[in-house]
Amino acid sequence: MKNYIWAIPKTDQKTIYLTFDDGPIPEITEWVLNELREFNAKATFFCIGNNIEKHPDVFEAIVSAGHQVGNHTFQHVKGWKENLSVYKENVLATEKLLEVKLGYSPKIMRPPYGKIKCSQSKYLRKLGYKIVMWDVLSADFDTNTSAKECFSNVLKNVEDGSIVVFHDSVKAAENMKYALPKVLAHFSKEGFVFKKLNI
Repeated sequence: MKNYIWAIPKTDQKTIYLTFDDGPIPEITEWVLNELREFNAKATFFCIGNNIEKHPDVFEAIVSAGHQVGNHTFQHVKGWKENLSVYKENVLATEKLLEVKLGYSPKIMRPPYGKIKCSQSKYLRKLGYKIVMWDVLSADFDTNTSAKECFSNVLKNVEDGSIVVFHDSVKAAENMKYALPKVLAHFSKEGFVFKKLNI
């Protein structure tokens, strides 16, 4: 657990680090980008390589807007169910794709589902990756969580330096579209800024 990043140390400016998993997805990711722009907010998008390949224009929109991107494997593999070689292939395929798109590969990674074996973690850290988890889970992906509960999950748990997880995915879209604007509006009024991860 100590090898993972769960939150960011506080600074003299109250800061929230919004993160979005599983994109880029047409329309949904673009909707997120528009909402972030309204509040001059920056965020970090942990992208699935297969989605980058399928939706290059949406990926380019994320980068052009000045947000950070990170590795979320190529096929959204669950680390606990995969052996090391499969996991390596998935991470490296996305890394190579990011290198082509950006000219470099950001060394930040979020394991899908937050599930990762010690061997996989050790391998990633040896490659120089920072493994980013979270301290606030919106649960927007959970069909048993209402949109209001999703907003409440963030509202009740955010602190200065929190890393918050949303999903720019089809499954999470309804909850996320309800909660995200409210989170941006509420915490902006409270004097928070929204920044991308710079680690």
